[in-house]
Amino acid sequence: MIYYISGGERSGKSGYAQKLALSLSDSPIYLATARQWDGDFKKRVDRHVADRDDRWTTIEEEKHLSKLDISGKVVVLDCITLWLTNWYVDTKNNVDECLEKCKQELSTLFKQNSTLIIISNEIGMGLHAQTDVGRKFTELQGWMNQFIAHQADKAFFMVSGLPLILK
Repeated sequence: MIYYISGGERSGKSGYAQKLALSLSDSPIYLATARQWDGDFKKRVDRHVADRDDRWTTIEEEKHLSKLDISGKVVVLDCITLWLTNWYVDTKNNVDECLEKCKQELSTLFKQNSTLIIISNEIGMGLHAQTDVGRKFTELQGWMNQFIAHQADKAFFMVSGLPLILK
């Protein structure tokens, strides 16, 4: 089963995903994809960690999600945007290469018998990126979101802490 949760920054995606995971399992997995780029980001990560209690197992994996054995588990994957950023940077901002590799990673991950709750940001609804790299990433994120949403069994869009059911 694949759940897809998208929305803007601070829209309530993570909280909603965590509540959903705990309704499905007494011992869910939190799959963190972030690289800790700086001190401010580390504070954000620390806040997310503090939001979870001892029922959670945290796994950190920046890129190679398909190598993880999550069969039979309920997993919150937080988040696609940061994971995609890691690939984008490591492919030197090559959109085609990044999209191909990321689709392969997720397709392999989706074949496992697990319950995935995938969080992603909807970044194409805000300001137009000022740089070519930013505009390309916005397009890349949109294509990846579409790929995941089409694979998902259920999809939600978060607005002001409330879920809108997409599918």
